[in-house]
Amino acid sequence: MADVTWTETVLQELNEIAEYIALDNPLAARRLVAEVFGRADYLKDFPTSGRIPPEFPDTVYREVVVAPCRIFYREDGDRVLVLHVMRQERELCQYMLENG
Repeated sequence: MADVTWTETVLQELNEIAEYIALDNPLAARRLVAEVFGRADYLKDFPTSGRIPPEFPDTVYREVVVAPCRIFYREDGDRVLVLHVMRQERELCQYMLENG
C-alpha cells in the first residue's frame, strides 16, 4: 500500500476550484472535494490505475479524472505524489507553457 502525499499547491488549486463551484452550489463543491480525496485514497492500493495524460504519452506522470477536474500524480517508490489539479476544460499544454 502506498502513501498519498499532496503538495500544498495542489491543495490550494483544489480549494480554488471548490470555492468557485460553491458560489453556485456549495453541496456540489463539497461532493467534488470528497470524491477527489476518495479517488486519491484508491491510488493507495492501485497506483497505476490512472491513465497517462494523452498530451504527454512518454511521461512518468499519470492522471485520474474526477469531473470537472484532472488530478495529476506520479509514483515515487511507496508513495503517490499528487502534483497538480486543474479543471478539465483548460488546455494542459497551454497551462504548462504559461506556468512552466
